[in-house]
Amino acid sequence: MHKKDRAALIDQILNTFFPTPSIPLQHTDPYTLLIAVLLSAQCTDERVNQVTPHLFAKASTPQQMIQLTAGDIEKIIKPCGLGPTKAKAIWNLSKQLIEKHKGKVPNTFEELEALPGVGHKTASVVMSQAFHKPAFPVDTHIHRCAKRWKLSSGKNVVETEKDLKKLFPKEHWNRLHLQIIYFARTYCPARGHHPETCPICCVIK
Repeated sequence: MHKKDRAALIDQILNTFFPTPSIPLQHTDPYTLLIAVLLSAQCTDERVNQVTPHLFAKASTPQQMIQLTAGDIEKIIKPCGLGPTKAKAIWNLSKQLIEKHKGKVPNTFEELEALPGVGHKTASVVMSQAFHKPAFPVDTHIHRCAKRWKLSSGKNVVETEKDLKKLFPKEHWNRLHLQIIYFARTYCPARGHHPETCPICCVIK
């Protein structure tokens, strides 16, 4: 099967299983989404969703956030791991949003990636989910499945992202990145994976 045909078939299957995927991180606006995505690095979405209500009850805007100290933020977000680093990034990026962007989250990759603690993947999630601009954030689930489904032999998420963007229509990217994550967790996990019962692996041999 040609790579493009395989991608089209996978797109079809993902639409059957997860037709309207919603972002698993609870948020109310671009700022709370940005903070939630930052916290989700090396942490589960479930854990982030347990922590953010406590954080946002105290501070849900950049202006409120800088009234706290990095230490205050760290105490609340500790269960997410990497507490000191993430707390510092949250405080610094909130300050930068006020100073450079009038307290609003910018909607370009360049400006987002210039914020403290914001890498390409975080920026991609914010671009796709907050601003509905085409982006294909690649996490470990997507990286794993792209390899497994013979869509990419990328050695890292950057290469995998390039390969996937070539294979799928731009207008599908925002939906696909969530569909693949949900599918990977449910049917195509890293451990205990059974290709013969996986609805994608069993048809794209």
